[in-house]
Amino acid sequence: MPFQEKHLWVLPTIESGGRLIKRYHVSGDPAGIPADVEKAAYAILPDLLPPPDGTPPATFVVLHKGGDTGAYMNAYSWAWDNALHFDGAAAGQPVLGCPDQDPTHFVRLRPRPDNPLNLFGCVWELPPLLHERNAWVRHMLVPDIPDLDAYLTDSLSAHDTGLTGPVVAQ
Repeated sequence: MPFQEKHLWVLPTIESGGRLIKRYHVSGDPAGIPADVEKAAYAILPDLLPPPDGTPPATFVVLHKGGDTGAYMNAYSWAWDNALHFDGAAAGQPVLGCPDQDPTHFVRLRPRPDNPLNLFGCVWELPPLLHERNAWVRHMLVPDIPDLDAYLTDSLSAHDTGLTGPVVAQ
């Protein structure tokens, strides 16, 4: 099947593990992420968050339900004032170390001898990254007084995961 963009939703900010979490969901299904997958993904989220380091405790997550049995929780946490810490989990994807094809059975992503990849996002999960970088700079690094509340309300708008124009092969 040829490449197709997916739907992207922006959900309200939540608190988890002492951090404020901006949330993005991605799915090819216009109905969104199934409730049981969402519940399981947010249950593992505290395990994906770094310890405090003095940076305002802000994280953004991308929860992606693949077109097969896979589901992915990517947690990007601000650290060292201007860097991103990444940790992720997957469910239903045995090739990534998941014990079965259950999209609610999340396990942390870790490189293994038989699969040394250290993945941090696929093409459908990456659109929020540039927006979040720019929002962090705009609200936290440029002002004389950082404005965490402004950062938390500055989210990529819900749409699909594509660019403003068509992707053209060169």
